[in-house]
Amino acid sequence: MDVRNLTCIGCPLGCALRVEMENGEVLSVSGNTCKRGDDYARKEVTHPTRIVTSTVAVTGGDIAMVSVKTQNDIPKEKIMDIMKSIEDIKVEAPVHIGDVIVANAADTGVNIIATKDIKKVG
Repeated sequence: MDVRNLTCIGCPLGCALRVEMENGEVLSVSGNTCKRGDDYARKEVTHPTRIVTSTVAVTGGDIAMVSVKTQNDIPKEKIMDIMKSIEDIKVEAPVHIGDVIVANAADTGVNIIATKDIKKVG
């Protein structure tokens, strides 16, 4: 039997979770004080995902960079592919919160979206 110890990020409590597994299947989750902890632990040990945040260059804007994030969580193993897909991207101002900066980033089916408004100057 394998045991994984995790700190839950499902809510602000940060419960210390213990996940018991056998042959890649979760047998039990303990230490959680809410259902979110159980859900998080099961997902984290079988199919971990993350929201990726970064920045992208802006031309013609009141600031030179715009913050971006994946619109949904992506498989953890795709993080570097996502970063590679945005490293050379430059967008033209104006940029609005929610604008799609990269569609279907790294073939994940998830868009990279802007998380800040950038005004056009000039």
